[in-house]
Amino acid sequence: MAHVDYFERKLDDKRRLTIPVEVRAEFASGVVLTRGFGRYLHLYPKSVWDGDVEAALNNSSSILDEKTADVNVQFRRGKTEAELDQKQGRVTIEQHLMDYAGIDKAIVAVRAGKYWRLMVPD
Repeated sequence: MAHVDYFERKLDDKRRLTIPVEVRAEFASGVVLTRGFGRYLHLYPKSVWDGDVEAALNNSSSILDEKTADVNVQFRRGKTEAELDQKQGRVTIEQHLMDYAGIDKAIVAVRAGKYWRLMVPD
């Protein structure tokens, strides 16, 4: 099976993104969508969120560490969790996340290590 690092899609009228068949197994644990570092979204397999991201977000020895708190707010604000629908491998993107990233219908998805960056096409 081909290794997929990039795909383009158009959302349907219900704001659903269809994940390519070649990468659906990555999302067997579920999907986490959240704001990215910039005006784009991050799409994580739930297993990556639960393991790697949660550990990174909680990697501070002080409850008063402002930098860690800021990153937590960035990634948790608007965070949604979902399951891919079994039939067509789709996930719904909430309107507030689409507004944040400036996404209307067209999406470009690029693998960024263990997660995907979702953004508007150039």
